[in-house]
Formats: sequence, C-alpha cells, structure tokens
Amino acid sequence: MQYSLPTLPGLVKEFGESVIKPNILKWEEERHAPRSLFNSAAKYGLLGLETPQQFGGLGATFIDKLCLARDLSHYSMAAAFSLINSQNIASRLSRSNTARHRFDFAPQLRSGVRVGCTALTEPHAGSDFAAITTTARPTKDGWIINGDKAWITNAAHADTIMLYAQTDSTKGWRGIASFLIDARAPGFKRGDIYSLMGGHTIGAGEFHLKDYFAADEDLLAPPGEAFKIAMESINGARTYVAAMCTGMIQDALSKAIAYGKVRQSFGKSLLDHQGFKWSLVDVAVQLESLTLLTTKAGQQITKGEDAVLAASMAKKVAGEITIPALTACIQAMGANGLKSETLLGHHMACAKIAAFTDGSTEMMNERIAASF
Repeated sequence: MQYSLPTLPGLVKEFGESVIKPNILKWEEERHAPRSLFNSAAKYGLLGLETPQQFGGLGATFIDKLCLARDLSHYSMAAAFSLINSQNIASRLSRSNTARHRFDFAPQLRSGVRVGCTALTEPHAGSDFAAITTTARPTKDGWIINGDKAWITNAAHADTIMLYAQTDSTKGWRGIASFLIDARAPGFKRGDIYSLMGGHTIGAGEFHLKDYFAADEDLLAPPGEAFKIAMESINGARTYVAAMCTGMIQDALSKAIAYGKVRQSFGKSLLDHQGFKWSLVDVAVQLESLTLLTTKAGQQITKGEDAVLAASMAKKVAGEITIPALTACIQAMGANGLKSETLLGHHMACAKIAAFTDGSTEMMNERIAASF
C-alpha cells in the first residue's frame, strides 16, 4: 500500500519518532491514556486526515488511513487506534449539514481541543449490535437518551461522541439511530476507564446517559439508515485494524533481521545460520499474505464495493497470525527480544487487543461463512 499524499509519510514518521516512541512505555507504565497525544497529533494535521481540504483537513484517502494505521503501529497500535477513532468523528462532522457540527465541533476535533469516539458497544451487546438497549425517545425538538456504553475507545477523554441508540425495540436493527453526544452537556456521566494489559493508551472505558437531551439537529442518521452506516464503518475498522497488525509484524520482523545481522554465534552472524533465517521465513510470508488481504479490502472500500467478506478475511487472518509472528521474532532475538525498549512486548499486548477489536476471530468466521 502506498500513500497518495507525498507529505504524509514524513509527517507520520516524524510524529511516531518524536511523540509516540519516546513516551509509549511511560504512558503504559503509568497506566495512562494521555490527552497530550491528541494535541500533538493535531500539530501534524493528523486529526484532520480524512477531512476534505476545503474544510481544513488533509483530504487523505482511505488507503492513506490504512498506511497511517500500519506505520504508526510500528510504535503503538493502541495510540494509532485512539487517534484514528477521533479523526473519524472529525471527518464525519466536517461533512454534516448542521452548521454547529461543521464549524464548531469539527474544527475543535481537528485541533485536539475535543476528542471523538464512536459508542456502539454495551455491557451486554457487542458483536450482536441489534441487541443494544440504550434508548432514544422522541420528544419536543429532540430526543431523550438513556443507557450505558462499554468498551468504548477514547472513553477516557472523548467529549464528542457518535452514539447508537434504539428508538423502537420492536423494529430490531431498523429502529437504531445515531446521535451526536456532547459529553460536556447535562445527562452524561463518564464511567470506569479500563486497565488493559499493554493498551492503556487506547483509553477504553464506559459512560452512562441519564435523560440526556439531543436536539433534532444532533440526529446523525435516522432509524433504518444508522445500522447500515455502522456496518459499513465496521468494515473499514476491521480493515485498518488488519493494517495495524501488518505494522506490528513489519516492525518486529525488521528488528529481528537487524539483530541477526550483528549478533555473532559460532563464528558467524545469526543471519548466516539456516535455522535462524528459516524461523523468520514464515513471518515474512504471513506478512505478505495479510498485506495483500488488507489491500484488497481497502481497495473495495475505496471503490464503494461490498467489502464485508474481504474485510472479515483480513481481520480473521490478522487475529490468527499476529501473535505467533511476533512470538517468532522475539524467539529469534533470544532474551534480547524481551527487553521493553524493543516494543515487541507492547506489540504482543496490542495484538491481543486487535484480535477482539471490531469483531473477534469467531465473529469473522460467521461473516465469512455467511457468504457460502
């Protein structure tokens, strides 16, 4: 996959090297989801990645987003996922027909003043999206929303939220609508922020809404449309999570090969030993396979084609091969692979998070089998 914007590779690398790399282990040791991450990303324009240039963004493509997801995951998949989730909301609101969304919320998201997230999952409803119980009741000039959301990326800081709620439980998925939620308004309460093994930077947690009022203009997608939009966005998320996994494997493989070139054993470099080289061959082949699957899904999404199958295949393979690939690279480096500064341990924890994010491997099996 290649960037379409020539300035993006340099921006992404500089941001990763100067902001994420020096801080990620500290953030994780402190069990901290840093607000400063968004402020720094804004200075590089990354929070306006997919926002059209005429609205103040970079105007990047979905393929650019996949490349960014891959390259930032050399440093931290958790940080990359957190930033992409916020820029997703900025991009969505920049296209809104509501002036307050376009000229108030969207610019603040791009500048890091606000942090965005999508709120779909609930304590008892994840992959079974149609089972959500957060309710939105129509009232004069708006909606009254009540319910609980859980496992929400950026819940630690998010104050601009695209939330899904059920308007009519008798209609199933057809009753689901999406709303813009301002966490600074009455009726919103932030809940627990989860302590995730190696993934605190993702800021996952929960929040609660009690008699929250959303004006009619904050209805982002009406019943019947919201569910379909959410399913399309999930295909995109599954694809960029797969891209993040390619980034982690790329980083681990390059470090293992570099180590093999300089480490001597029995009078020659490790890379001159057949056993060492062969231990990394499978990793290289798996990386190439996942890259091709991810690229295929990305191209289908870019063309507006049905990408359910391609995205599910990329996500399934990512969930199955990333941890074994990382393990092989750590093993190749011996005890040195365990050193925290290699970031391979951080990658391992993030790889397990990636295996659940936006659909488990088991759910990918269901999506793929549905095509038979």
